[in-house]
Amino acid sequence: MNTERYCYQFKDKVPVRDIEETLMLALLAVESMHGRTRVRMDGRFRLDKKERVCVIHAGTRIGGDLAKIFTGFVTREFGDDAVDIVHEPAHSCTGQGNCRAAAAGAAV
Repeated sequence: MNTERYCYQFKDKVPVRDIEETLMLALLAVESMHGRTRVRMDGRFRLDKKERVCVIHAGTRIGGDLAKIFTGFVTREFGDDAVDIVHEPAHSCTGQGNCRAAAAGAAV
């Protein structure tokens, strides 16, 4: 199983509700591309509202597309400096506020 994933750590200035709504919009876009059933089977993500962290498992085509769309939406809506995005192998991004930070779009 491919456990590639992306960790999004949002700054305090971004309302948690807006993060959640943007994630739902990205999911809707992926459902439009692949169908609801396929997204339900292969889409894996977690939003920790308290820690302001979203983790998207990108080891499937569904997850990869969700990560691309979500990244595009959040950087456009909130700005590149509002979220740190880290591409991580398995187990190094726990969503407990200890993700290594990198600027959106920066090579990691």
